Amino acid sequence: MAIECLVLGAGQEVGKSCVVVTINGKRIMFDCGMHMRYKDLRQYPDFSLISDSGDFTSSLSCVIITHFHLDHIGALPYFTQVCGYEGPIYMTYPTKALAPLALEDYRNTLERGGEKAQFTSEHIAECMKKVTAVDLKQTIHVDKDLQIRAYYAGHVLGAAMFYAKVGDAALVYTGDYNMVPDRHLGAAQIDRLQLDLVISESTYATTYRDSKYVQEREFLKAVHKCVTSGGKVLIPSNALGRTQELCMLLDDYWERTNLKVPIYFSSGSTIQANLYHKILINWASQNVKDTHARHNAFDFRNVRIFDRSLINAPGPCVLFASPGNLNGGFSLEILKQWAPYEENLVMLPGSCSNGIIGSKLMSAKIPTQIKLDENVKTDVRCQIHKLAFSAHTDGKGIMDLVEFLSPKHVLLVHGEKPKMAALKEKIESELGIECCYPANNETVTIPSTHHIEAGVSDEFLQSCLTPNFKFWKTNVGSDKRTPPILQVHDDRVGQGMLTLQNPRVFTQNELRDVLGVENHQVKFVHCCSAAYDSDISNAASDWSPSTSQKIFLLQLLFGLVSGDFPDCIMHDCQKGIQVGSFVASLCSREECPSSNVDALHFRCTWSVTEEELAWKVISLVKNVKLSREST
Repeated sequence: MAIECLVLGAGQEVGKSCVVVTINGKRIMFDCGMHMRYKDLRQYPDFSLISDSGDFTSSLSCVIITHFHLDHIGALPYFTQVCGYEGPIYMTYPTKALAPLALEDYRNTLERGGEKAQFTSEHIAECMKKVTAVDLKQTIHVDKDLQIRAYYAGHVLGAAMFYAKVGDAALVYTGDYNMVPDRHLGAAQIDRLQLDLVISESTYATTYRDSKYVQEREFLKAVHKCVTSGGKVLIPSNALGRTQELCMLLDDYWERTNLKVPIYFSSGSTIQANLYHKILINWASQNVKDTHARHNAFDFRNVRIFDRSLINAPGPCVLFASPGNLNGGFSLEILKQWAPYEENLVMLPGSCSNGIIGSKLMSAKIPTQIKLDENVKTDVRCQIHKLAFSAHTDGKGIMDLVEFLSPKHVLLVHGEKPKMAALKEKIESELGIECCYPANNETVTIPSTHHIEAGVSDEFLQSCLTPNFKFWKTNVGSDKRTPPILQVHDDRVGQGMLTLQNPRVFTQNELRDVLGVENHQVKFVHCCSAAYDSDISNAASDWSPSTSQKIFLLQLLFGLVSGDFPDCIMHDCQKGIQVGSFVASLCSREECPSSNVDALHFRCTWSVTEEELAWKVISLVKNVKLSREST
């Protein structure tokens, strides 16, 4: 069997994450995001590739959402309430709580700009009723064959990696994750699993970041310099996630430096988000949990709600405004007002999709003009500073996770094509794991594991328990005078045969009985003679040794052969000799057409496995000379 992956979003780009995986007959949609660059239906994955008829409920076993960011959940209300998907949906408890806030915040942002979302508030509420919330490391049986399990991913509150297993085939879809802890969240944690496939984000595929301390110091230095010079700081940030991280950092810095410059939230949803962060303290970093009894880290002493009348108020301030990508909403409105002034500062988020305003600002040379839409441009003379720290893992973190999980294959999503290509090369060359990074709407097929359970016979099991000692000596250090250490290795290997009908492993000796057949042996036959000396050969032509003389000759021959082959035994009432499977029996003159008075003839037989041994014995027999005294 194989795993089939249809990439509907985040293929060689960042935006609208959505991967449909078919694994042993079960079809799972991982994430259902929107692309923030577009305002029409292009912002959603092409759901028609899942089902020509539009019957998505019967086409999918379930939908799994990794976290509440819009590029991972933004299309879900449209998919359920407009497209008609009625099947199971899974996400963690924090994601279920925070997702409606993120979706409503997006809808309100569009409406304030005179636009209309593809879904309503009622759609969001009805969609959330269909969601089943899961705990971390809780194994969920979607049906009798499909099981899923969530693992802590860091990144944002409630973010999870998801493990899915059907039969012997298993995979992990990471969503967005962070391999190092930050102020309010811990690092990603996952068990060591037997996996056919890991589908990993690759946002910072080729980036290797400085330490958190360096990143935070640069951020605080830039903010401090701006506000002490009388400027205003705009931090475009969504209400959830990065806002809480940066507020913790600024609130602590304000307390230590006794700064009196106001810090503002622009959105009421940020207050709600803070409330959930306070309640869901078990999802926070270890440091937040350890200090919780003394002070809740999300009770910010220096942060307050922003009033629109303060937009052009004199004096410095710090303002968190959504959306984080500046592609509309209140953050774009503030940018228009503050960007023309050199003393002000815009702190841009770590990553923005190509084509949106945040991305344009990142690459702009100040001063400049930024085109906001078809008819509007704005002057940008303010300082632009890119946030150095991000909630995504960097290239080292991706490599560490892939090496830890050691899957048979890796599929990269959620990244830029050139960087994904470089990471693919690194994974394949350094870890020896096959890797690919398909584009949107492409399907790739990954081989999967199929195990067969087989019983074992008692005799085979006993053969595996037989010691198989190997000894060798190992030198310790460079001093040759130090005696070597004797090492013992017991490598027990059982040799058996597998029957595929009612799979079971037997020893070779048992196989005949198991199959109900007779034992057939392949043997070689050869005529061999031991010559007499000349006195005997000159005797009468009808001379032949008596029975007692034959026995005496065999005993003499046995003595000669047993010197080279200690295992040699007399066989069948002293009528022959045997070494292993090789048997040499006396031939009478009547039985043997080659018989003559010059030699004592033997009929030699042996099994195919001991041909080399047989010819050694025959060579010895041929070189024997029997004397008169022998007879």
